[in-house]
Amino acid sequence: MKNKVVVSIAGQEYTMVAVEDEEYVRKVAAYVDGQLREVMDQGRLSLANGAVLAAMNIADQYFREQSSSENLRRQIKDCMDESAKLKNELSESKREIFRLQSRK
Repeated sequence: MKNKVVVSIAGQEYTMVAVEDEEYVRKVAAYVDGQLREVMDQGRLSLANGAVLAAMNIADQYFREQSSSENLRRQIKDCMDESAKLKNELSESKREIFRLQSRK
């Protein structure tokens, strides 16, 4: 179900249509508004130029987080591979112990 949510960004009202709930849409809009205000407070920019700079900052954050997330996935995969290897070694060791105990 799609939700219509009116949000304010840089003093301008926008009607957003989204499948996400209203709280989430408002949270996203507040983040965009904050980023835009931060850029606009740094100098005299037109709203369009400020929006482009804010979008660039948000895109930069997104790509950095994406890279960080990929690094974490890779580390988790490496840990899981190492865990599987150690489990195999443990199983082999247990079989060897059992074999040696059976000789007695």
